Amino acid sequence: MKFPHRFSWLAGALLLLTACSSTQYIMSTKEGRLIVSDGKPELNDKGDTYTYKDSEGRKTTILKADVVQVMER
Repeated sequence: MKFPHRFSWLAGALLLLTACSSTQYIMSTKEGRLIVSDGKPELNDKGDTYTYKDSEGRKTTILKADVVQVMER
């Protein structure tokens, strides 16, 4: 009965390591703000806004014209 317990512990540890390994990006704005996104911000089809996930996992958009630079952390 020890095998299933070890397997579940290992699966939980791998899940946590996978969640911690997502790449973060920093967007700097014309106003001087630094916005951290989980994962790479996506430029929409028309190219006028970026869509990204904030640190709490919510999808947010920002105008491309307001973004000066997008950097990988």
